[in-house]
Amino acid sequence: MTTATIAIDVDVPAGVTIDEYERIDDGHAFHVSWQLPERPRCATCKREAPLQVQEKNKFLSIRDLDLWGKPSFFVYREVLHRCPQCGHRQSLLPPFKRRDVKYTFRFEEHVLVSLIGSTATDVAQRLGIAAETVERIVKNRIDDAKAKHIDPARKIERLGMDEISLRKGHKGYATILTDLTDAGRPEILAVGKGRDEAAGQACLERLSAQQRAAVRFHHTDMGPAYLKACAELLPKSQSVIDRFHVAKKLGEVADALRKKTTALTSGP
Repeated sequence: MTTATIAIDVDVPAGVTIDEYERIDDGHAFHVSWQLPERPRCATCKREAPLQVQEKNKFLSIRDLDLWGKPSFFVYREVLHRCPQCGHRQSLLPPFKRRDVKYTFRFEEHVLVSLIGSTATDVAQRLGIAAETVERIVKNRIDDAKAKHIDPARKIERLGMDEISLRKGHKGYATILTDLTDAGRPEILAVGKGRDEAAGQACLERLSAQQRAAVRFHHTDMGPAYLKACAELLPKSQSVIDRFHVAKKLGEVADALRKKTTALTSGP
């Protein structure tokens, strides 16, 4: 049998190293490692101390971005640190995920982007995760946004503002603000609760006045809420209505006309 070598290009987070690749069922597993901190901070006594490593014979699997249409995972051995001050033992958190979840930060971002034009149920079915997981990701990112600091030196020329819906028929909406300056690597800057003008303004106010003045284009839907927020806070920016939103609005008009015509022709 002839064998061939295939190279897999994987964009890993800064400071993370891929040590081994393994194919698991219908997915990809990348065994990873990262630089451990020299002086971890104890979660109990809050004091820093030299690292006291205790490795467990336990491997954790964390969902990452899909590869070639199949799910991929970061796999790593759990590393514990015992505080020499109080004796508390804690698991050292890798730099690519938050505590008590089984997915990476960039998987969270992928979920948020996937929610544009979809619901939590739709996204959950496509990604093979629970709708509750999608909702938890949105909640965590909204909480993060309250404390997130956007680098005031960041150059932003193009922004996107979209609403995301968690469940059909429910009022679980959020607004996401995305840096679209590099079309190949969009980055979510802020997430706000709700989908009204106030939510749009709250996201934009996370940027400095100088950053808002430097924005040249903003992409939104055709609703007045986001358009008003951008008109007020992005004084030099031009509104761009994406083709997706135009097509959606035309579809709604055509559907309404179809229903009206059907009702007239089927009447007595």
